[in-house]
Amino acid sequence: MTKKRALISVSDKAGIVDFAKELAELGFEIISTGGTKKALQDGGVPVIGISDVTGFPEILEGRVKTLHPNIHGGLLAKAGEAGHLQQLEEHGIVPIELVCVNLYPFQATIAKPGVSVEEAIENIDIGGPAMLRASAKNHEYITVLVDPEDYPAVLDEFRKHGKTEPETRRRLAAKVFRHTAAYDALIAEYMTGLSGEEQPEKLTVTYELKQALRYGENPHQKAAFYRKPLGSAFSVANAKQLHGKELSYNNINDAEAALQIVKEFTDPAAVAVKHMNPCGVGTGSTVYEAFLKAFEADPVSIFGGIIAFNREVDAETARKLYEIFLEIIIAPSFSDEALAILSGKKNLRLLTVPFKEADKKEMQLSSIEGGLLIQEQDTFGLEDANVTVPTRREPTEKEWQALKLGWKVVKHVKSNAIVVAGKDSTLGIGAGQMNRVGAAKIALEQAGDKANGAALASDAFFPMDDTVEAAAKAGITAIIQPGGSVRDEDSIKKADEYGIAMVFTGVRHFKH
Repeated sequence: MTKKRALISVSDKAGIVDFAKELAELGFEIISTGGTKKALQDGGVPVIGISDVTGFPEILEGRVKTLHPNIHGGLLAKAGEAGHLQQLEEHGIVPIELVCVNLYPFQATIAKPGVSVEEAIENIDIGGPAMLRASAKNHEYITVLVDPEDYPAVLDEFRKHGKTEPETRRRLAAKVFRHTAAYDALIAEYMTGLSGEEQPEKLTVTYELKQALRYGENPHQKAAFYRKPLGSAFSVANAKQLHGKELSYNNINDAEAALQIVKEFTDPAAVAVKHMNPCGVGTGSTVYEAFLKAFEADPVSIFGGIIAFNREVDAETARKLYEIFLEIIIAPSFSDEALAILSGKKNLRLLTVPFKEADKKEMQLSSIEGGLLIQEQDTFGLEDANVTVPTRREPTEKEWQALKLGWKVVKHVKSNAIVVAGKDSTLGIGAGQMNRVGAAKIALEQAGDKANGAALASDAFFPMDDTVEAAAKAGITAIIQPGGSVRDEDSIKKADEYGIAMVFTGVRHFKH
């Protein structure tokens, strides 16, 4: 019972031959399976096949090979307990001191375009997780590895001490349980999708660490940034950073808000965001024209903001952007000249996101203390609404353009929300107020004289006619709102009194 035995069975074979060679030099007897066994043999590492240990051949196309007492007895025996060692002796089972296993590539398999259900199911590992969990449970005696990054440190401890430290084994065991939990979470999500269940009795989700953050919303709060495996490419989590310092917690939230707004537009568009609210949105025939409109909408708030574009940033636009202090610029791409210009600002973060992925929908998750809220994204557009015009006057074509722009933007503004808009830009935005008329006053005051002849969009209905009154006095000529208040008639009468065209969408866009 003095043999040191290691079990190696990996899908990711990076560094495995060198690792196994060093284990062999340290006196380990290595057992292995299938493709791993062949890779080790080809690399000159002495290997014992799993069937030689179990006395039973691999069966069912390799589905059953390691699920055997000669393996799991060696994994679960307590090396410090005489009764366990006696039973191993009686049954001729050799204890296993080190396990190196990683799993069938389920994630990579389901990420392939057009993958069949049959192929996905075949890449659900059974024996691997069983060996990992058994070894991790018995980590008082077994060193278990699932990540090639851990090979060097483990080898170093074996060289120095002939074994690993208890703290190392516990740390590696915790990593194993995270690994198998994430693996099962992906399988559960895939199978739940196949079955069409929308609200399963258990919700299992997994995320991978993208980066540690210096702090959260404030310097006294710890924070980190995780991304979803196989998540939408159209996200900050999967954006490519071309230049600038690392993103902060607030940067990430603001950048995501900007992306969600700019994807509403098909024409060239620019969106400026501060504190997760838009401060300026513009459209135009070119990206430069769109940015000028967004900038002119609020040249004060844009300072230190985030800008998102839905077209490549060209040199002309880059030169204008260079004049302003910005935290982040996001676009599908930057021309070589634009990138050279903007890279002149050391800290300015430049991100690219593939807009072709913008239509992929994901559920929104929001944590509360002790719980989680989950909902569909608000992708409801005006084209989906049952639009009615309850006022005597219908909007003109120019007013319709302004109403549509305002409606696209207002659903991304924190409630209570009001947006004053022209046909190609926002003019004033009132966000996050405790009453709707308060939000309207902020938006109208910001718009100033530009409100004359403009449109006003509201994320929810008017509980009374005071918002219409304020809009009319500022010169607003068209309003879009969900309708549905018991006092709708008051707002309609007030709009008719001032000759305002009002549109009901039947859909609200609360955003908390």
